[in-house]
Amino acid sequence: MKKHLTLLGSTGSIGESTLDVVARHPDRFAVYALTAHRNGEKLVAQCLRFQPEVAVVGDADTAARVETQLRAAGCATQVAYGPQALVEVAKSAQCDTVVAAIVGAAGLAPTLAAAMAGKRILLANKEALVMSGAIFMDAARDHGATLLPVDSEHNAIFQCLPREEALHGGVTKIILTASGGPFRTREPATLVNVTPDEACKHPNWVMGRKISVDSATMMNKGLEVIEAHWLFSLPGERIEVLIHPQSVIHSLVSYADGSVLAQLGNPDMRTPIAHALAFPDRVESGVAQLDLADIAQLSFEKPDYARFPCLALAMQALAAGGIASAALNAANEVAVDAFLARRIGFMDIAQTVDAVLNALPNRRPSGLDDVLEADAAARRAAHDYIAAHARAPHVANGTGQLDRAVQ
Repeated sequence: MKKHLTLLGSTGSIGESTLDVVARHPDRFAVYALTAHRNGEKLVAQCLRFQPEVAVVGDADTAARVETQLRAAGCATQVAYGPQALVEVAKSAQCDTVVAAIVGAAGLAPTLAAAMAGKRILLANKEALVMSGAIFMDAARDHGATLLPVDSEHNAIFQCLPREEALHGGVTKIILTASGGPFRTREPATLVNVTPDEACKHPNWVMGRKISVDSATMMNKGLEVIEAHWLFSLPGERIEVLIHPQSVIHSLVSYADGSVLAQLGNPDMRTPIAHALAFPDRVESGVAQLDLADIAQLSFEKPDYARFPCLALAMQALAAGGIASAALNAANEVAVDAFLARRIGFMDIAQTVDAVLNALPNRRPSGLDDVLEADAAARRAAHDYIAAHARAPHVANGTGQLDRAVQ
């Protein structure tokens, strides 16, 4: 049976990779809805190629421009806008599969709506689980949704775990690999002068700017640890992070009998996307076959928490439980935005997140409203902290360091 997709975040790197795989298999996949925030030009091009029934954008002005261009090209795709429109296409009866690829907290509501509608969810938005892990997993279970991880690390773990849930008792730990980003070998003291362009130059992956910065700080890996905790029902102490610069081994599962299973492949997101789209089948993804002889060497090292304090903060938030992970994610989004806008320096991202976690009381959320309230409170606290302590950006290197005298 052909799967009908709603693609949340179609103009980002995950969305584009998904559509590349979809285009290779028109007999298997059809597109019901595409969504973007403000990248109307790219969304129009996607609509003209894939002819979805619905396109959703973030605001009325973008919607008007998109609709005008589509009608001029003879495309009948209906255009909607706003958060509620995202929710509607995510839970629509006209789609059975939702690819959740919206970056950040904005993806939570439509992804949760898809879970409550019992959809097959290809989860690339880790924030849905970071912010509301128990709530999201309960909704998926109670409404019969199927979760298939798209992040390369979680997809690798999924592939290495036993298919039968009853056999997961033989798992001792899971190991998430990390490239180490562009600053793996730099001295921590030199990172205060990092520019946004440097932070976004990932050595192995082509990604958006926000997730590239998260990779450079290794906050992305910390968020993945939290996501893995919820996806695979393992406590934080049984989830490890291992630096693997070649990004060939995407993650590993360690078993009680001493076996360690790993999933390998070239660093291309089309591989995990194709796996999740076609599961349990396997289809061609457009990714070249891995040539280990050509790579010749695989190396590993433990993460340096002095170089990557954001990873340590994420581990602490997971151990704390409650709303700490939601606050961590919200503070990080604000801090990364400020760094990309050159209002704070690279190492100030971790300082901002740490300050917010220390400032906000932790509590157990009773529902989604509590999670959203914690998210909003953390964003306010992060904005206040940056406004109170940020210096003017340095003309030479584009950084704006926080005042250490008040730390």
